[in-house]
Amino acid sequence: MRNDQPLSPRFTRALVLSLVCLTSSACADITPAVDTSRNNRAEDEATAKEVRKSAEEGDASAQNRLGLLYDEGVGVPQDYRQAKEWFEKAAKQGHVGAQANLGTLYLQGAGAPQSAQMAVFWFSRAAEQGDVLAFAKLGWMYAQGRGVLQDFIQAYMWYNLSAAQGEQRAAEARDALAKQMTPAQIAEAQQLAREWKPRGK
Repeated sequence: MRNDQPLSPRFTRALVLSLVCLTSSACADITPAVDTSRNNRAEDEATAKEVRKSAEEGDASAQNRLGLLYDEGVGVPQDYRQAKEWFEKAAKQGHVGAQANLGTLYLQGAGAPQSAQMAVFWFSRAAEQGDVLAFAKLGWMYAQGRGVLQDFIQAYMWYNLSAAQGEQRAAEARDALAKQMTPAQIAEAQQLAREWKPRGK
């Protein structure tokens, strides 16, 4: 169900701030790529070299981690094209973090042509595996109509799935979106969220 109502400026600001927060944390991995609390360039370069060896051997986690190093410019020169290349290798192997990271690069147009459709594709792949940030990013994409038709019910559903896993920014975006929706739309979105299951489960 599509909602063609214009978004209020307050709601739009909340969504933009939410995306900025989500995008800045999008390339976060469960463990930091490198401990940056110590500014030790030689150690960072040694870590990058070690990660590259595993990545070149086909280790998807190492490929994602190397993509993060290139994205952040830690131990290697910052290079979004290299980040995309390594995220893509890991994403094609099904690495959920790399899929979300790759979607973020497409959304930002960093290292790849800006493509909301490709961002939705990779966020959807990560969401199919239950990735909390991918849920929130899909919520934003549907709320804004970026790469998909604007659909507040789908947006609410994805935000709700993310919020249920503890993502506070998604809960805030969901609650802001609810102010633009009818009770029937909210009920439908909540039902969809209850029925949603990761692929293969």
